[in-house]
Amino acid sequence: QVQLVESGGGLVQAGGSLRLSCAASGRTFSSYAVGWFRRAPGKDREFVAAISLSGRSTYYAESVKGRFSMSRDNAKNTVYLQMNSLKPEDTAVYYCAATLRLRGPDPDPSKYDYWGQGTQVTVSS
Repeated sequence: QVQLVESGGGLVQAGGSLRLSCAASGRTFSSYAVGWFRRAPGKDREFVAAISLSGRSTYYAESVKGRFSMSRDNAKNTVYLQMNSLKPEDTAVYYCAATLRLRGPDPDPSKYDYWGQGTQVTVSS
């Protein structure tokens, strides 16, 4: 198993930035592909971004492409989500997820086996 803990959420005005972190423990981090997902109030969980084992490949939801950037530092067992130009519709609980079954980025949440507790991001207008 691997344990994931998100941090970095908070309250920010529209147009501002936040950087989320996902710290992993309990398993070799470099063996996992990782994704970010979010659940907005009254909405279903949706894909945000994903990254390959090496961090060389990333994939983003159309709604965040050009504004969000995902990266990983395997030496620090940490994945990041840099969020710029935030919009009120980005308000959600953001979750980090990981899987041993993938090498490349994938937007399907059913392919991820391990999930963090989530961190709240609130964007005001």
